[in-house]
Amino acid sequence: MSMSDPRFGESTEILEKQALKEPPRFKVLLHNDNYTTMEFVVYILVEIFHHSEIQAIKIMLQVHLEGVGIAGIYTHEIAETKVAQVVRMARQYEYPLMCTIEEE
Repeated sequence: MSMSDPRFGESTEILEKQALKEPPRFKVLLHNDNYTTMEFVVYILVEIFHHSEIQAIKIMLQVHLEGVGIAGIYTHEIAETKVAQVVRMARQYEYPLMCTIEEE
């Protein structure tokens, strides 16, 4: 669509806005094991995922009772970074905590 602006004596193009598509989101999952302590899982959820202690306890109980829990939902790059942080911290404390990502 062209419009003429009499002040400038030239034609001005109005570009249509393209709808931006949201990037895909990924769930960061914590998996239950028989060695990682519940306290450490809560610590991870508070320190890495910035959950309140109450919310972290709820997620930890879901991991413990159901075998898996969602720590957070992020873009792919952020989800991968969170997984790397969890694995690095778990290994530092000698826990086998498994953390994966899954497309939402």
